Amino acid sequence: MNNSQTIDILPIRAEHAAAVAQIIRQVGAEFGAVGEGFGPGDAEVAAMHRHYGRDDHSAYFIALLDGRVVGGGGIAPLDSSASLCELKKLFLLPEARGRGIGRALSERCLAFAREAGFRRCYLDTLASMTTAIALYRQLGFQPLDAPLGESIHGGCDVWMLKQL
Repeated sequence: MNNSQTIDILPIRAEHAAAVAQIIRQVGAEFGAVGEGFGPGDAEVAAMHRHYGRDDHSAYFIALLDGRVVGGGGIAPLDSSASLCELKKLFLLPEARGRGIGRALSERCLAFAREAGFRRCYLDTLASMTTAIALYRQLGFQPLDAPLGESIHGGCDVWMLKQL
């Protein structure tokens, strides 16, 4: 990474909502995650700041590169579980990839999950997101044969779980 670039990971605020929604939809389209059954189609995408951080069990973080929103990712309980959370809607713009931003964002989300008392973290994604899957494996996520919980993301074909 170029040392002159500043990366910040911060909780989402209202002024970030439009940029985050655009990133989620753009990156989702890049990987074919469009429409019902995929995270970018969820109603919460339009205003992520209203759906996360309202309690101590959910948070959505944004990644800023030189002050510009280039990605985001969040944590929320899976099916109202007190011990199982989900890594949600972690997306990065192409220019933010390969700079350690995805790792920093993932690690911040996982740290929040531990602080919130979760013992396991689940995620679902697409097999085409090979770089993300490689990162998740490095972070200790293990593949599952089927989704956990009542996921509305039927379009996903990779499911992973990490012990926290």
